[in-house]
Amino acid sequence: MSHTDIWLTIVFLALGTWLLRFSFLGLIGARRLPDWVMRHLRYVPVAVMPGLIAPLVVWPQATGGHLDPARLMAAATALFIGAYFKSVIGSILGGMATLYLALYLVG
Repeated sequence: MSHTDIWLTIVFLALGTWLLRFSFLGLIGARRLPDWVMRHLRYVPVAVMPGLIAPLVVWPQATGGHLDPARLMAAATALFIGAYFKSVIGSILGGMATLYLALYLVG
């Protein structure tokens, strides 16, 4: 690719992401959204978080993409704490503690 093609790609991608964000932030702004939209937006974090976390647990880059028992234990602990105690902070801290303890014990 030439330098012009690369810069045009960068500019068009930047413009596209700006337009996408502006459509929500600039056009809607401080207006109140309808209740049915707010009801659906409550499920966005629940839908996005597993998609971000699952690849890091199943194919971790730290192990070269191989399944790791320490990360599986940490994910199971975080899932249990989150489901049982309904605590996001507790889930994060419990998963971190389990990961570091398991990595220390397993080596």
